[in-house]
Amino acid sequence: MDKLAKRIEEAGVAVDVNEFTVCAYVAERAIREYRQDPAPITLIGHSMGGFCALQFAEKLRAENIPVSLIVTIDPAHLMPKLPTNVERYMNIFLARDVLGGGDVEPEKGYQGHFSSFDLSKLKGVLHINIDKMDIIHTQLLTKILQIPETPARLEGEGVPIRYVVPPDAAVDLWDSGMPAVVRPGDTLETVAINYRVPLWALTQINQIPEGAALVANQRVIVPRHLIPLVAVTGQSPSKR
Repeated sequence: MDKLAKRIEEAGVAVDVNEFTVCAYVAERAIREYRQDPAPITLIGHSMGGFCALQFAEKLRAENIPVSLIVTIDPAHLMPKLPTNVERYMNIFLARDVLGGGDVEPEKGYQGHFSSFDLSKLKGVLHINIDKMDIIHTQLLTKILQIPETPARLEGEGVPIRYVVPPDAAVDLWDSGMPAVVRPGDTLETVAINYRVPLWALTQINQIPEGAALVANQRVIVPRHLIPLVAVTGQSPSKR
């Protein structure tokens, strides 16, 4: 966490690193600071820090304060549900891990972006080093820097996605899923090519075998990244 925090700070974003034992105190301080100077809030927690992140978000919800992004990294096994004030959520975890393994569920009525990544099939990834993976740090830094320019609701609906990363696959931290309509003659393979996503992700998310026949106008879920508004319209969004 210290290494990731340093990269974020060097990129010009204010960062605080704290022990989970002072979670309530840090949340109260964040509430005061937000009241004085509203700014996007990102919460990242490893192990019990992930448990703290959801408790933190709950305290912010009680004050009507949104959370732009929460990332839990192999959080504690018994986790609270994801509050509805969170705009984007990612859980990066190891299923059946005795030290972590928390598989988080959103509260009823949650409308934000939700993605769950089980890395348990990746060789050498353990509870004690999953928070140190450079490929994850790099992608999280990019997302944090894009948050001020990326509305949580850009276009279409967000669909929660869950999948297990295969042993030989790259870790790609999609933000959520989106519905796509099958065209005549489409297969999962052509859909994967058109949307530039791996075929295995489509088979898992949709629970459809690779060779299964698709029907025109059938709805399938495709993983996606949220795109900064400037990349879509050419116009920078107004600051909030």
